[in-house]
Amino acid sequence: MKTNYLSILIGLFVLLVTGCADNNEPASEFGTIQIQLTDAPFPHDMVAEANVTIFKIEARQKGEDSDMDGEDSGMEDDNDMDDTNDDNYVVLMEEEIDVNLLELTNGVSEMLLDTEIPAGSYDLFRVYVKGINVVLNDEQSSKYDLKVPSGEQSGIKVFIKPDLVITGGLSADLLFDFDVSRSFIPRGNIRKMDSFNGFNFKPVIKVSNLTTTGTLYGMASTEEGEASGVEITVSQDGEIITTSSTDASGGYMIMGLEEGMYDIKAELVDFEAITAEGVVITAGNKTRLDFELL
Repeated sequence: MKTNYLSILIGLFVLLVTGCADNNEPASEFGTIQIQLTDAPFPHDMVAEANVTIFKIEARQKGEDSDMDGEDSGMEDDNDMDDTNDDNYVVLMEEEIDVNLLELTNGVSEMLLDTEIPAGSYDLFRVYVKGINVVLNDEQSSKYDLKVPSGEQSGIKVFIKPDLVITGGLSADLLFDFDVSRSFIPRGNIRKMDSFNGFNFKPVIKVSNLTTTGTLYGMASTEEGEASGVEITVSQDGEIITTSSTDASGGYMIMGLEEGMYDIKAELVDFEAITAEGVVITAGNKTRLDFELL
């Protein structure tokens, strides 16, 4: 009997030790993160390229006692006292990726990284950029090199709300929307070269969790067929959320929309504007909305 009891106790001990070892496997302490880059369309048809080189991305992991709140994505937060503590940051990527942001529209994106990240809660990313320039769509292909305010030294701050929670063994997919129209500010009237004096660079990047947001897409046409250059405006409660425009085939796609109801307007010169009200966007799904302009 004592031998049987001893065998049972030894067996239970082995199971307990094995269970503890399994719980401490590294795989349970890391998740996977993917970050893609896209662009909210630039309205100036005179611009051929808006180039940027991204060479480093970091994520800030929140501690258990941290309750810090950031401002809008792409904006500095002067009250963020812990921003200089590099111990809180995880380096996600360190390689140069050259991107023409104007090529990243209507569902086109650039994969920035696909890597493991420690499990935990993250509230801020820092995107380091350099080599910023704008090329005009003129006979000379005029090029303007832009200064990067803090982007190369301390990175562009991109806050995410709610916090991104990384769970061990699972994947998170993020979309960085580099808003060119708000980031590249013309100095003077770009259509009057005698009063135009280049651009100021004030980077604005919005981050969306693709697992909790939806996508709007569709086609625009007239009696003559597919319509390019149709401006698509997405509004919610009277506030413009984002804009896009149809490509050469008449198609458009807007990713990273929060779940909810939106009003979608389609406009084209010499045609009557159309507004679709109460369009429902569902997290993780694609909603199709077509327009026929008269």
